[in-house]
Amino acid sequence: MKDLTSGTVAIRGFDDDNPGGSDHISFDEAGVPAFAFLQDPLDYETRTHHTNMDTFDRIQFEDAEQMAVVVASFLYNAATRPDKLPRKELRN
Repeated sequence: MKDLTSGTVAIRGFDDDNPGGSDHISFDEAGVPAFAFLQDPLDYETRTHHTNMDTFDRIQFEDAEQMAVVVASFLYNAATRPDKLPRKELRN
């Protein structure tokens, strides 16, 4: 899997200093381990991102296939590990 990713995994995410930027945050704040899989930002800041012009034909299929392998591997390993995944402290 190292050849598919940068190999970096951290419990501290990009959202710790700027919460509200990802779908996983509400789970994380409730004490449920949650993760944001960051991908290459290619075409992320284009004028079509999250508009009606953001259609499937803009998908980078090689990137999507690679991410599917990364996420599937992560989920398999998370499901079969002997210990619970680490959790962040609950915020008040």
